Amino acid sequence: MTVPKTASQQVAVAGHDVKIFGMAKGAGMIMPNMATMLCFVVTDAVIAADVLQDMLRRGVDQSFNRITVDGDTSTNDTVLLLASGRAGNPAITAADSPEGRAFSTALDALLRDLARQIVKDGEGATKLVTIRVSGAADEAAAEQAARTIANSALVKTAFFGEDANWGRIIAALGRAGIEFDPNRVDIAFDDVLMVRDGLGQGKAAEAMATAVLKKKEFAVHVELKAGSAGCEVLTCDFSVDYVKINADYRS
Repeated sequence: MTVPKTASQQVAVAGHDVKIFGMAKGAGMIMPNMATMLCFVVTDAVIAADVLQDMLRRGVDQSFNRITVDGDTSTNDTVLLLASGRAGNPAITAADSPEGRAFSTALDALLRDLARQIVKDGEGATKLVTIRVSGAADEAAAEQAARTIANSALVKTAFFGEDANWGRIIAALGRAGIEFDPNRVDIAFDDVLMVRDGLGQGKAAEAMATAVLKKKEFAVHVELKAGSAGCEVLTCDFSVDYVKINADYRS
């Protein structure tokens, strides 16, 4: 870990200013299931414990459970959320109330912010990459496809080498265990379409895609054309420093 990871939100709940603050720790062994990662969130909201637990579970599923640094997990993942009730707002007793939705939106934004910070500060990471899969048959297939790409060592080293090697992405999809037609797949790096219907778009597209990979943050969009479901997973590259950090871990 090279930088502190904190985030805050403030939201109006029935005329009361409610604050949320969070801090997180983690840089390696990150692929929550929940992987060596700790996150502590505090709020002064008055809110029912069961409602807060449900909001946290749903928020974590779309934030910390959608990140990976190296695909390794650990036994001591923790996300804790504590509420003091000092804001004095009328108690939030239902997630689908206007007050519940306002608080949940702020909490989700904070959790996504912290999760993003963890991947950005991953061990040896030089690039933050969003893997965005769309057009999957269902949400489970979309998530499996995105996770397989995000965890591929060959894909992640290509990111580090700034190599727009779309063949590695197709190969990862091929072992993801989902049904799709490779002859219909589109792949774009940010807004640069690199592959259309399974075919590379030539040297000019490759040059533009390579320029995208030189950025510190970018997205890879994979369109499967097999349905309407989608998923996003945040990942990073595998660098020489990642190997050095973990090769020297005990010495």
